[in-house]
Amino acid sequence: MPSRIESLSQIESIAAGDNCTSAAVDKDGRLFTWGRAINPNETRPSGLGYALDSETESQLTPKWVETLSEDHVVSVALCYAFTLVVTDAGAIFSFGYSDDGVLGHGSLEAVVLPRRIEALAQTGRRFVAVAAGDRHSLALTEGGDLYGWGGGRTNGHGRDEPIPHLVAAFVGQRIKHVHAGAVSLCAVTDQGELFTWGGRGRGQLGHGDGERQLMPKRVEGLSGVKVAAAAMCETHTLVADEDGVVWAFGVRSALGLGDPDEELDCELPEDMLMPSPIPALRVRARRSPDVLPFC
Repeated sequence: MPSRIESLSQIESIAAGDNCTSAAVDKDGRLFTWGRAINPNETRPSGLGYALDSETESQLTPKWVETLSEDHVVSVALCYAFTLVVTDAGAIFSFGYSDDGVLGHGSLEAVVLPRRIEALAQTGRRFVAVAAGDRHSLALTEGGDLYGWGGGRTNGHGRDEPIPHLVAAFVGQRIKHVHAGAVSLCAVTDQGELFTWGGRGRGQLGHGDGERQLMPKRVEGLSGVKVAAAAMCETHTLVADEDGVVWAFGVRSALGLGDPDEELDCELPEDMLMPSPIPALRVRARRSPDVLPFC
Protein backbone atom coordinates (compact mmCIF):
# COMPACT_ATOMS: atom_id res chain seq x y z
CA MET A 1 0.00 0.00 0.00
CA PRO A 2 1.15 3.59 -0.55
CA SER A 3 3.15 4.92 2.39
CA ARG A 4 4.44 8.43 3.01
CA ILE A 5 8.23 8.92 2.83
CA GLU A 6 8.70 10.73 6.12
CA SER A 7 12.21 12.00 5.36
CA LEU A 8 11.01 14.00 2.34
CA SER A 9 8.91 17.18 2.44
CA GLN A 10 8.02 20.12 0.20
CA ILE A 11 8.83 18.09 -2.89
CA GLU A 12 8.50 19.85 -6.25
CA SER A 13 9.09 16.94 -8.66
CA ILE A 14 9.80 13.21 -8.72
CA ALA A 15 11.17 10.64 -11.19
CA ALA A 16 11.65 6.88 -11.36
CA GLY A 17 14.06 4.75 -13.36
CA ASP A 18 13.72 1.19 -14.63
CA ASN A 19 16.72 -0.03 -12.61
CA CYS A 20 14.85 0.22 -9.28
CA THR A 21 15.98 3.79 -8.59
CA SER A 22 13.97 6.89 -7.67
CA ALA A 23 14.59 10.61 -7.29
CA ALA A 24 12.92 13.67 -5.78
CA VAL A 25 13.62 17.40 -5.93
CA ASP A 26 12.51 19.66 -3.08
CA LYS A 27 11.55 23.36 -3.11
CA ASP A 28 15.13 24.34 -2.29
CA GLY A 29 16.43 22.58 -5.41
CA ARG A 30 18.02 19.70 -3.55
CA LEU A 31 18.15 16.35 -5.32
CA PHE A 32 17.53 13.14 -3.35
CA THR A 33 17.99 9.65 -4.79
CA TRP A 34 17.54 6.10 -3.53
CA GLY A 35 17.22 2.52 -4.75
CA ARG A 36 19.56 -0.05 -6.25
CA ALA A 37 23.22 0.83 -5.83
CA ILE A 38 24.63 -1.66 -8.31
CA ASN A 39 23.34 -4.16 -10.79
CA PRO A 40 23.65 -7.54 -9.00
CA ASN A 41 25.20 -9.10 -12.12
CA GLU A 42 27.54 -6.24 -13.00
CA THR A 43 29.63 -3.50 -11.40
CA ARG A 44 28.08 -0.40 -12.98
CA PRO A 45 27.09 2.67 -10.99
CA SER A 46 23.34 2.99 -10.75
CA GLY A 47 23.05 6.70 -11.30
CA LEU A 48 22.41 7.64 -7.67
CA GLY A 49 25.00 10.43 -7.78
CA TYR A 50 27.18 9.36 -4.86
CA ALA A 51 29.60 6.59 -3.97
CA LEU A 52 28.54 3.74 -1.70
CA ASP A 53 30.35 0.90 -0.03
CA SER A 54 31.27 -1.76 -2.59
CA GLU A 55 29.20 -4.34 -0.72
CA THR A 56 26.09 -2.16 -0.53
CA GLU A 57 23.49 -3.19 -3.08
CA SER A 58 20.77 -0.66 -2.28
CA GLN A 59 20.30 2.81 -0.77
CA LEU A 60 17.09 2.13 1.12
CA THR A 61 16.20 5.71 2.10
CA PRO A 62 16.42 9.02 0.19
CA LYS A 63 19.91 10.52 0.28
CA TRP A 64 20.91 14.05 -0.69
CA VAL A 65 23.23 14.33 -3.70
CA GLU A 66 25.66 16.72 -2.01
CA THR A 67 27.84 17.23 -5.10
CA LEU A 68 25.04 19.42 -6.48
CA SER A 69 24.76 21.53 -3.31
CA GLU A 70 25.84 24.68 -5.19
CA ASP A 71 23.19 24.14 -7.87
CA HIS A 72 19.41 24.53 -7.73
CA VAL A 73 17.95 21.44 -9.40
CA VAL A 74 14.59 21.92 -11.15
CA SER A 75 14.00 18.55 -12.82
CA VAL A 76 15.48 15.09 -13.20
CA ALA A 77 15.11 12.10 -15.54
CA LEU A 78 16.20 8.52 -14.82
CA CYS A 79 16.44 5.40 -16.88
CA TYR A 80 18.56 2.25 -16.78
CA ALA A 81 21.33 3.10 -14.28
CA PHE A 82 21.92 6.70 -15.32
CA THR A 83 20.48 10.10 -14.47
CA LEU A 84 20.09 13.49 -16.16
CA VAL A 85 19.61 16.67 -14.10
CA VAL A 86 18.53 20.20 -15.09
CA THR A 87 19.37 23.23 -12.93
CA ASP A 88 17.62 26.59 -12.80
CA ALA A 89 20.65 28.10 -14.54
CA GLY A 90 19.88 25.92 -17.57
CA ALA A 91 22.82 23.55 -17.09
CA ILE A 92 22.58 19.78 -17.48
CA PHE A 93 24.48 17.23 -15.40
CA SER A 94 24.66 13.47 -15.90
CA PHE A 95 25.98 10.48 -13.98
CA GLY A 96 25.78 6.69 -13.91
CA TYR A 97 26.61 4.15 -16.58
CA SER A 98 27.42 5.33 -20.11
CA ASP A 99 26.65 2.52 -22.59
CA ASP A 100 26.39 4.02 -26.08
CA GLY A 101 27.49 7.35 -24.62
CA VAL A 102 24.18 8.18 -22.89
CA LEU A 103 25.91 10.54 -20.44
CA GLY A 104 27.01 12.88 -23.22
CA HIS A 105 30.63 13.23 -22.05
CA GLY A 106 32.14 11.75 -25.22
CA SER A 107 33.11 8.36 -23.82
CA LEU A 108 31.68 5.10 -22.55
CA GLU A 109 33.24 5.60 -19.12
CA ALA A 110 30.88 5.43 -16.16
CA VAL A 111 30.58 8.50 -13.92
CA VAL A 112 29.71 8.15 -10.23
CA LEU A 113 29.36 11.83 -9.25
CA PRO A 114 27.34 14.43 -11.20
CA ARG A 115 29.29 15.97 -14.07
CA ARG A 116 28.16 18.88 -16.22
CA ILE A 117 27.77 18.04 -19.93
CA GLU A 118 30.32 20.41 -21.42
CA ALA A 119 29.19 19.97 -25.01
CA LEU A 120 25.81 21.45 -24.04
CA ALA A 121 27.39 24.21 -21.95
CA GLN A 122 29.46 25.28 -24.95
CA THR A 123 26.34 25.92 -27.01
CA GLY A 124 25.55 28.90 -24.81
CA ARG A 125 21.91 27.74 -24.65
CA ARG A 126 19.72 27.53 -21.57
CA PHE A 127 18.20 24.05 -21.21
CA VAL A 128 14.82 23.49 -19.60
CA ALA A 129 14.03 19.76 -19.92
CA VAL A 130 15.62 16.34 -20.35
CA ALA A 131 14.40 12.86 -21.25
CA ALA A 132 16.18 9.54 -20.75
CA GLY A 133 15.71 6.07 -22.25
CA ASP A 134 17.69 2.86 -21.98
CA ARG A 135 20.33 3.97 -24.50
CA HIS A 136 19.39 7.51 -25.48
CA SER A 137 19.11 11.02 -24.04
CA LEU A 138 17.41 14.24 -25.09
CA ALA A 139 17.77 17.84 -23.94
CA LEU A 140 15.43 20.71 -24.81
CA THR A 141 16.48 24.37 -24.90
CA GLU A 142 14.41 27.33 -23.79
CA GLY A 143 14.07 28.30 -27.45
CA GLY A 144 12.73 24.90 -28.50
CA ASP A 145 15.85 23.31 -30.01
CA LEU A 146 16.32 19.60 -29.35
CA TYR A 147 19.65 17.87 -28.76
CA GLY A 148 20.09 14.08 -28.78
CA TRP A 149 22.87 11.62 -27.99
CA GLY A 150 23.51 7.96 -27.18
CA GLY A 151 22.59 4.92 -29.28
CA GLY A 152 21.92 5.50 -32.98
CA ARG A 153 18.67 3.55 -33.06
CA THR A 154 16.93 6.03 -30.78
CA ASN A 155 18.85 9.32 -30.45
CA GLY A 156 17.29 10.95 -33.52
CA HIS A 157 20.51 10.96 -35.54
CA GLY A 158 20.49 7.43 -36.94
CA ARG A 159 24.04 6.84 -35.70
CA ASP A 160 25.75 6.49 -32.32
CA GLU A 161 26.65 9.86 -30.78
CA PRO A 162 28.47 10.02 -27.42
CA ILE A 163 28.33 13.84 -27.57
CA PRO A 164 25.06 15.85 -27.81
CA HIS A 165 24.18 17.25 -31.23
CA LEU A 166 21.21 19.19 -32.55
CA VAL A 167 18.57 16.81 -33.96
CA ALA A 168 18.54 17.83 -37.64
CA ALA A 169 14.96 16.65 -38.22
CA PHE A 170 13.69 19.54 -36.07
CA VAL A 171 15.83 22.38 -37.40
CA GLY A 172 13.43 25.21 -38.24
CA GLN A 173 10.79 23.92 -35.81
CA ARG A 174 10.22 24.74 -32.15
CA ILE A 175 9.80 21.80 -29.76
CA LYS A 176 7.74 22.44 -26.63
CA HIS A 177 7.68 19.00 -25.03
CA VAL A 178 9.77 15.79 -25.07
CA HIS A 179 9.42 12.39 -23.47
CA ALA A 180 11.34 9.12 -23.70
CA GLY A 181 10.37 5.53 -23.14
CA ALA A 182 12.86 2.70 -22.74
CA VAL A 183 13.17 2.20 -26.50
CA SER A 184 11.14 5.02 -28.02
CA LEU A 185 10.89 8.82 -27.97
CA CYS A 186 8.46 11.57 -28.84
CA ALA A 187 8.51 15.32 -29.36
CA VAL A 188 5.68 17.83 -29.63
CA THR A 189 6.13 21.01 -31.68
CA ASP A 190 4.69 24.42 -30.83
CA GLN A 191 2.23 23.79 -33.68
CA GLY A 192 0.84 20.78 -31.81
CA GLU A 193 2.35 18.13 -34.07
CA LEU A 194 3.58 14.84 -32.57
CA PHE A 195 6.75 13.12 -33.80
CA THR A 196 7.85 9.66 -32.64
CA TRP A 197 10.82 7.40 -33.35
CA GLY A 198 12.65 4.33 -32.03
CA GLY A 199 10.25 1.59 -31.03
CA ARG A 200 10.27 -2.18 -30.81
CA GLY A 201 7.51 -3.20 -33.19
CA ARG A 202 4.46 -3.01 -30.84
CA GLY A 203 2.75 -0.02 -32.39
CA GLN A 204 3.86 2.46 -29.73
CA LEU A 205 5.00 4.91 -32.44
CA GLY A 206 1.52 5.29 -33.94
CA HIS A 207 2.59 5.17 -37.60
CA GLY A 208 0.29 2.31 -38.54
CA ASP A 209 2.93 -0.24 -39.48
CA GLY A 210 4.33 -1.36 -36.12
CA GLU A 211 7.88 -0.96 -37.44
CA ARG A 212 10.89 0.66 -35.82
CA GLN A 213 11.71 4.19 -36.92
CA LEU A 214 15.29 5.51 -36.78
CA MET A 215 14.47 9.15 -37.46
CA PRO A 216 11.70 11.39 -36.05
CA LYS A 217 8.47 10.96 -38.03
CA ARG A 218 5.20 12.83 -37.73
CA VAL A 219 2.21 10.80 -36.46
CA GLU A 220 -0.18 11.32 -39.35
CA GLY A 221 -3.04 9.70 -37.45
CA LEU A 222 -3.18 12.86 -35.32
CA SER A 223 -3.33 15.23 -38.28
CA GLY A 224 -5.65 18.09 -37.39
CA VAL A 225 -5.28 17.40 -33.65
CA LYS A 226 -3.43 19.95 -31.52
CA VAL A 227 -1.22 17.83 -29.26
CA ALA A 228 -0.28 19.32 -25.88
CA ALA A 229 1.90 16.57 -24.40
CA ALA A 230 2.68 12.86 -24.64
CA ALA A 231 4.09 10.08 -22.46
CA MET A 232 5.69 6.86 -23.68
CA CYS A 233 6.45 3.49 -22.16
CA GLU A 234 8.08 0.38 -23.60
CA THR A 235 4.83 -0.89 -25.08
CA HIS A 236 2.44 2.05 -25.49
CA THR A 237 1.96 5.80 -25.78
CA LEU A 238 -0.60 8.24 -24.33
CA VAL A 239 -1.20 11.65 -25.89
CA ALA A 240 -3.20 14.61 -24.54
CA ASP A 241 -4.53 17.16 -27.00
CA GLU A 242 -5.34 20.79 -26.23
CA ASP A 243 -9.01 19.90 -25.68
CA GLY A 244 -8.07 17.38 -22.98
CA VAL A 245 -8.83 14.29 -25.07
CA VAL A 246 -6.42 11.41 -24.41
CA TRP A 247 -5.29 9.36 -27.40
CA ALA A 248 -3.59 5.97 -27.12
CA PHE A 249 -1.67 3.51 -29.28
CA GLY A 250 0.51 0.45 -28.74
CA VAL A 251 -0.26 -2.78 -26.88
CA ARG A 252 -4.06 -2.82 -26.53
CA SER A 253 -4.17 -4.28 -23.01
CA ALA A 254 -2.25 -1.27 -21.66
CA LEU A 255 -4.29 1.48 -23.30
CA GLY A 256 -7.37 1.75 -21.08
CA LEU A 257 -9.70 1.19 -24.01
CA GLY A 258 -11.69 -1.48 -22.18
CA ASP A 259 -12.71 -4.89 -23.47
CA PRO A 260 -13.83 -5.21 -27.08
CA ASP A 261 -17.57 -5.14 -27.66
CA GLU A 262 -18.81 -8.70 -27.08
CA GLU A 263 -21.23 -8.29 -29.97
CA LEU A 264 -18.38 -7.87 -32.42
CA ASP A 265 -18.00 -11.09 -34.33
CA CYS A 266 -14.30 -10.60 -35.02
CA GLU A 267 -10.98 -10.85 -33.24
CA LEU A 268 -9.26 -7.51 -32.74
CA PRO A 269 -5.47 -7.27 -33.15
CA GLU A 270 -3.35 -7.28 -30.01
CA ASP A 271 -1.63 -4.00 -30.95
CA MET A 272 -3.28 -0.67 -31.68
CA LEU A 273 -1.14 0.72 -34.52
CA MET A 274 -2.92 4.05 -34.93
CA PRO A 275 -4.02 6.67 -32.35
CA SER A 276 -7.45 6.08 -30.82
CA PRO A 277 -9.20 8.28 -28.20
CA ILE A 278 -9.90 6.79 -24.77
CA PRO A 279 -13.66 7.17 -24.16
CA ALA A 280 -14.91 9.35 -21.29
CA LEU A 281 -11.40 10.47 -20.27
CA ARG A 282 -10.33 14.11 -20.16
CA VAL A 283 -7.22 15.73 -18.71
CA ARG A 284 -5.75 19.19 -18.38
CA ALA A 285 -2.23 19.55 -19.74
CA ARG A 286 0.28 21.90 -18.16
CA ARG A 287 1.53 24.67 -20.41
CA SER A 288 5.20 24.21 -19.58
CA PRO A 289 8.22 22.51 -21.19
CA ASP A 290 8.88 20.00 -18.42
CA VAL A 291 8.61 16.25 -18.78
CA LEU A 292 5.68 15.83 -16.38
CA PRO A 293 2.82 16.74 -18.71
CA PHE A 294 -0.32 15.97 -16.72
CA CYS A 295 -1.84 17.50 -13.60
